[in-house]
Amino acid sequence: MRVIAGSAKGVPLQTISERTTRPTIDRIKENLFNIIRDFIPEARVVDFFSGSGALCIEALSRGAERAILIEANPKAVRVIRQNLAKTKLSDQAEVWPGDFRRYLDQLAEAGPFSIIFIDPPHRSGLGEEALHLINRYHLLENDGIIIGEHHADEDYGDTLAGFERVRQVTYGNTAISIYMKDESDQ
Repeated sequence: MRVIAGSAKGVPLQTISERTTRPTIDRIKENLFNIIRDFIPEARVVDFFSGSGALCIEALSRGAERAILIEANPKAVRVIRQNLAKTKLSDQAEVWPGDFRRYLDQLAEAGPFSIIFIDPPHRSGLGEEALHLINRYHLLENDGIIIGEHHADEDYGDTLAGFERVRQVTYGNTAISIYMKDESDQ
């Protein structure tokens, strides 16, 4: 796995080899960032399940302003910090160790965010819960996007928690759902 474009292009990223962490493969990451490229410049980004930090690091490398990377696995937290140092993006990022739910008040103070990544363990129900909490705590900017990575047989639905799915793409057994605020709820 590597950074695909931007200031850290080509820098290899470390991962941890545990079943709890599934890094987004380069082909999927490249396609995703081609889809969301217009949202990235000067974006404020948060990732609730950061893993290796690859998604936020890619966003920062491509011009995002700031990122908060939340990760519960202590081994992954160490890898995130190493990857940020290796890419020279540490000054633009904060790493928050622990479960995303413990940081909701701080996220509400730091937000709203332009881009929110959610890639929870598959079939855990955490994706739907995260969408509800993002809405409840007003964490997404009005024109921001939520990118949910999930198993292809999981479906968060076309509308959920005040958000509308605007695009879904599937790559083998991985699906990417992109949500924006549901304008009918505003």
